[in-house]
Amino acid sequence: MLVKHGRIVPESRAGRAYFWFMLLGVLTVYPIAHQPISSIIATITLVVLLVGYGISRWSAARRFGKYIETVSLSLSVFFLMIPTVSETLRRLPVGKPLVTDLKDPLLLGVQGALFLALIVGVPLQMRALRRRKSVQAKAGR
Repeated sequence: MLVKHGRIVPESRAGRAYFWFMLLGVLTVYPIAHQPISSIIATITLVVLLVGYGISRWSAARRFGKYIETVSLSLSVFFLMIPTVSETLRRLPVGKPLVTDLKDPLLLGVQGALFLALIVGVPLQMRALRRRKSVQAKAGR
């Protein structure tokens, strides 16, 4: 969806699947993750996921709802990827994991790349939403 639509579209079939798979992913962090911070990140992920999917139901958010929705769902991707990457690199390959310390340069580099993708991607998404809105406004005249 990020490539095709430039954002996660909750009302699409893929968007509904994203919600359920993300919810499953968040809930599996609690029993699996080794680091306490992973549970905190999972909770934050759950909150932004619910905000992203719930904002359209709130009538007061009509003007900025799509923006809040888009940022929230992009954050949900980012926040779930942090413990996913950390736990994966600290466990695989079995018996000789790629990363043994949370300060390992490989782990920090991957987390940095995820953060960079977020700080570059969200403004691009906001710009695309503004452009769509202006195109729709011009077409509606």
